Order: sequence, then C-alpha cells, then structure tokens
Amino acid sequence: MDYSASLLRLTFLALGAALVLLVARSAFRLPHDIDGTASIFDDGAGCTRFSPWACGRQRRTDTTPKSKPSSPARSSHESDVPRHPLDPLTVTEVNRARELLRAHPPFASSPSSLAVHELALDEPEKPVVRRWRKGASDGLPPRRAVAVVRFQGESHVLAVDLEAGAVTPLPAPASGYPTMTMDEQRALCAAPFSDPAFNASIRRRGVRLGDVACLPISPGWYGPAEDGGRRLIKSQCFSTEGTANFYMRPIEGLTVLVDMDTREVVHVSDRGAGIPIPAAKNTDYRRAAEDDQEDAGKQSTFGYQTVRAPSMEPAPEGPGFEVEDGHTVRWAGWEFHLKADARAGMIVSRAAVQDPSTGARREVMYKGMASELFVPYMDPTEAWYFKTYMDAGEYGFGLQAMPLVPLNDCPRHARYMDGVFVAADGRPYVRENMICVFERYAGDIAWRHSESPITGMDIRESRPKVTLVARMAASVANYDYIMDWEFQMDGLIRIKVGLSGILMVKGTPYAHMNQVRQNEEMYGTLLSENVIGVIHDHYVTFRLDMDVDGADNSFVRVEMARQDTAPGESPRRSYLKATRHVASTENDAKIRMKLYEPAEFHVINPTKKTRVGNPVGYKVVPAGTAASLLDPEDPPQKRGAFTNNQIWVTPYNKSEEWAGGLFVYQSKGEDTLATWSERDRPIENKDIVLWYTLGFHHVPCQEDFPIMPTVSSSFDLKPVNFFESNPILRQQPTQVNDLPIWVTPYNKSEEWAGGLFVYQSKGEDTLATWSERDRPIENKDIVLWYTLGFHHVPC
Repeated sequence: MDYSASLLRLTFLALGAALVLLVARSAFRLPHDIDGTASIFDDGAGCTRFSPWACGRQRRTDTTPKSKPSSPARSSHESDVPRHPLDPLTVTEVNRARELLRAHPPFASSPSSLAVHELALDEPEKPVVRRWRKGASDGLPPRRAVAVVRFQGESHVLAVDLEAGAVTPLPAPASGYPTMTMDEQRALCAAPFSDPAFNASIRRRGVRLGDVACLPISPGWYGPAEDGGRRLIKSQCFSTEGTANFYMRPIEGLTVLVDMDTREVVHVSDRGAGIPIPAAKNTDYRRAAEDDQEDAGKQSTFGYQTVRAPSMEPAPEGPGFEVEDGHTVRWAGWEFHLKADARAGMIVSRAAVQDPSTGARREVMYKGMASELFVPYMDPTEAWYFKTYMDAGEYGFGLQAMPLVPLNDCPRHARYMDGVFVAADGRPYVRENMICVFERYAGDIAWRHSESPITGMDIRESRPKVTLVARMAASVANYDYIMDWEFQMDGLIRIKVGLSGILMVKGTPYAHMNQVRQNEEMYGTLLSENVIGVIHDHYVTFRLDMDVDGADNSFVRVEMARQDTAPGESPRRSYLKATRHVASTENDAKIRMKLYEPAEFHVINPTKKTRVGNPVGYKVVPAGTAASLLDPEDPPQKRGAFTNNQIWVTPYNKSEEWAGGLFVYQSKGEDTLATWSERDRPIENKDIVLWYTLGFHHVPCQEDFPIMPTVSSSFDLKPVNFFESNPILRQQPTQVNDLPIWVTPYNKSEEWAGGLFVYQSKGEDTLATWSERDRPIENKDIVLWYTLGFHHVPC
C-alpha cells in the first residue's frame, strides 16, 4: 500500500472538511445579543447599567438555559467616520465631545459630577444639507453636537463644535427636566431598599426582599405642592418569585417617592393592605418555561402551535436593496438616510423616489420620526393617577430599544444597523442590531386586471407587491413597540406601529367577577385571579418634514360633502362633492378626524404641476386611530396637548422637534406643539412640517394575558398627482424562473442539473435549457429543483 498517497489523500480530505465548516459558519452567522461592552459596567451584583429595567436587591433567578454558542466578535465602530451630513455621532466624536464637556467651566471643577443625559448630532442647517452632494470638493459640513447635561442639580443645554473645540451654552426650557439616563433608571430601581419603612412593608406582605423588583415610574406634574421644586420619581414593586413575568405579580398599593438627585426616599405610601400578590402560575411566556410538561404535551397538537414562519430565503442574487456608507438605503427607485436615535428611536431623512418617466430622483420628505409617545392610564386612584408616561421624552425611546431577534423579529435576509449611544459618564456604547432592513413579500398584489369573458379578450395581468421595511422595536419596561417604515414601489410610505409585550396590571382581592360589587368601578378588566388590566391609551406623534419636490409646500384640506341636486336636474337626488381649501395659517390646519365629515389631507408643491395642470403632492391617509377623551385641563392632557388634534401643520423650525418639548420630565405643558401652534404662523407655500398622531384605546381582555398578541395600526403618505401616471405600470410580472425553484415534468434522463457531461460543457444540456420547453406540469408527475446559495465575503 502506498502510505504516502493515503496520507496525502487524508490530509486533503481534512482540509476540505475544514473549509466546508468555515464556509457554513460564515454563511449562517447571525447577529448575536447585545454588545459585550456593557459588561465593563457590571456593578458586581449581576446588574449592569444597561440591564433590563427592574433590578432588585439581588439579581433575580432566571430559568433560561445559559448555554449558547459564543458569538463572533462584532464591530466596535471605533473606526467609523461620518460620510453624510446627517450621520449620527461616531464613537470617536462622542469621546471628543466628552473630553470637551469635561474641560468646560464649570464642569471642569468636578468632572465626575457631570451627567450626560443627551448627546446627539447638531444637524447642519437644512439648506446646507439639501445642497450637499457626495464627492463634492468641500466635503462634509462642520460636525457639531448638542448636549443636555446635569451638573450639581442644574440642567444645561450646550452646543459642542467638535472641530473648533468650542462649547457654547444654549437656552434651556423654563420647566421640566431632561430625559432620564439609563444609569439613573437602573440606580433608581434599587433606591427603595435603602428605606426601613419600605423594607418593613415588604416583610409584612410575606415577600422576601431578594424576590422584589422595582420599576422607576415618571410622576408627571400635578402642581408645585406635589413636586416641591425637586426632581422626583415614583417606584412600584413586584414579586419575581416563580416567574420571569414579574409584571403580573404587583405588590399593589405600595408606592415609593424618591428624590432623583439625592436618591433619598421622600415618602412611602402603602394602601394595598389585604390585596394579595397574584400567583405566578401561568404567567411565564418563555418557551423554555413550562409549568406542566404533561399539559404542554397535550397542547402541542393544536394547529397554531405547529405553524412556522416561511424560511424567507433571499433571491439567489442577494437582497434587492443596498446600504451604502452604513446609513444610505437604496431600493426600487427609493433612496433615504436611516439612523438610530436615543430619543426618537429611528429617523428617516432625505427620502426621495425616482420618477419612472424621467429617471429623475424627486424629494418627498426631508425628515420623519416618532417625536413623542403619550400613554395615560385611566385609573384616578392614589397608586395609579400619575401613570401618564411620555416614553420618548422621559425614558428615551431609542435607549429602550433592544437587539432584534433574527428570524423572528426580522427575516433571514435582513440587514442590521447598530446605534451608538452615550452613557451618563459621557462614554459611548453600542446597541447592536437595533434596526433591521428587509424586503417583504406577503402575497399582496401591486396591481391587477382580468378581462371578463364577455369581451372576448383573454387578459389576465397581475403584479406582486414587494416592499422594503425599516424596523425597530423598543421595550419600554413592560410594553413593546414595533415601528415599521415601509416603502412601496408605487411611491407610498406606510408608517406602522405595533403594540405587544406585557400589560401593566393592578392587584385586586377579586378572583372571579361574581365577587365584584354591582356598579363598582374597576378601571379595567379582570384578566386572571387577582389581576386587573387597567384601561389606557397610546398616542404616537410623528414629526414629518415634508419636502414634496422642494422645501416650500402648502397644506390642502379636500372636504367631501353631500351636494343635493336641483329639482328636475337629474334622477339622482345627491352626489359627493370635493372642495379644496388651502391652509393659510396654522389654525387652518388643525385637524380632528370626523367619520361623517370626511376629508383628504394633501401636502402639495403649488409651483410644480403635472402636464395636465395639477399640483404635485402627497396625502396623509389615516387608518384606524383614536383621539384623547381626557379633559383638556386635566394635568396629563395639558402636558400631552399635542394629541388634541390628529394633524397639525407648522412652519419649519429646527428647534421644534419634540412634540412634548425638549424637557418633558415633570414639565408643565408650556413648551409643546400645542403652544407653538398658538402663534398661528403663515404656512402657505412655506417650508412646513406635518405632525400626525396615531392613537389606540386599549380596554384589556383575557387574550392579553400573560403577554399580548401584537395589535397594529398605521397611516400612509401616498402620492397624489405626484407622478404622471401609475409609476409601476411597467413592473415586470414574476415568472417561475425568477424564483430559486424550478419545476419540471418527470423525465428519467433529467437528473443532473448541469447535464450528464459537465466537464468543459457549453451549457447546452442543463435544467435551464430543459425548462425552456415550457412543458405542462399541472396534475403531472413533477420534479422540484431548489438552489441553496451562499454569498461569502471572507473575513
């Protein structure tokens, strides 16, 4: 035997196997969990400064299996450089801003006392950005940041020139406080445990302190007598014993008032005597946690539990979109800038679409984002009246975004985008996989027509609707929000909000509705034994800086009303008439939806017309929404007055970005969209901003327990006379050969996709050439061919 030849053969086999493993590992590498940088902030008690919300006196036990494959190292973003005027601050720029802030008087006297609450790009002036072109000789505009900080009990707003090294104070709001940092949210979870009265209350209820988790709850504003001029927070607690879903085990009636600056417990209110803590049974929602294996086995045969998401493989040539320079997305004629933001969550800018008739790229929207989220609960009792959250301005909507779960939050072929955020000490950290971008085909139809047989014309034309989605999900304590910006081939943009997660519930002595006294107000629904889901609202206000074919636009309300015919004019007695009203000032554009007074809402460019003379435009198309029913003078509604109308239109003002004001926390409602709009400024043929509020009323039901199926609503920005005709008229229909699947009639001789003789073949005898014969396959003996592909960029 030739041992040397055998050894050589064995060596090649081993190398080949190693290569296959390397390719497979690279091809299937999926984004992993939150970046490891957070671990450097571990406080030794098992909770990091970026831990999930509730951190108790001890780290609660998690029954999730800890073993999982280690993930490959991800980019630290330390070498990132900005390539677009709107690119977010890089790691290097955050570090530079921190250095400048800590050296700035008076902060230099005690840098460790400086807390950074917000640090973001100070975007260049709008005309500068609109003129900028990639590759221009003058490069990027100067990079600047705006910082919101707290120092020795005072709030400061500062402009930071990253190139010149200058720090300049800016005016700060008269009332309110900045967004909480993640660091203090975590620290405030532990604050109640320093108070003997609180600990005694916990023990009286028979709960171990080690099983208690507390949440910081913004208190709103109810007058100077309540806040005493201090920065305060309220804390309420839950039992983690026996479940990861501690939200379903409230320690009802126990509320702790804490001074945020000193961490001192100001007051403990305990009004929950006699209210039991709900049982842990049936509250855990994790797949790995099953209370009863036997019951779970019985349920596993139910149909819905056998459904799996389609594999959603990308096309063989890869995704049909590209992400250039980390933030510029291009797809199907669309181009836009996309980035993560600590407060807004996700920002879409410079959205433009290609005109199919001219090839020109036309402006649609300069900037769009969620400006504020208002969530008032409808329980006026002592332990609940203050629960009227402003999730963006108080907690930071982007700060609460968690890494998306591959294959479940986003399909297999999605691409992911990270966020670079700032800790309270000014250091940067990376929130990985915060945004995903993917193509979606859900079986919808873009357009179609089939001709009736009575015409004698055999016409069946149909086109599939494929869209591009940019998605993020934020877990603001118990609630999860899914935000989608969906771009369609016909120029439409759909903004969708999904609500899921866990209800904020109230403990009750009642285990059955037959125990409830007649006419007793429960403020919600009995969901399970001793658990009430409290009625509440969600309002998401979007700021949409529309630039339809240019910056100067007008807002048009197209009213639809019944028009009666004159006697003898027609056999008809009435018809629908549309009348256009161009808004001159802000008051003309305050819109409250009315089902029996329908209207369309257009943003037009009055100086740009179609070939037949219509002004080009886009229209807001509402779907299901809700309006606030609270008294306008109710303190929460005064702070959330931006929800008084579903639509507002204001003249562009760079400083007017946050509907609830720059400082929302304990604000009085003096600096909101509603107060800005009282000036009734001119908006006709001006650079205008449209604000739209998407609302939900939520009366909880048992199906929401222990975790809620996602409920969604949306609105559209739709072209109206923007194109000369249907912009996707020339879209190609999908053919069988466009898919990574072939189907052929059975033929014993057709076994080898590349032909029987492949070596030096010319491609004349392949699956593709056999399929050109277009043989019948319906109700035949057929063969399915599927191609599995990999793109491998070596690393």
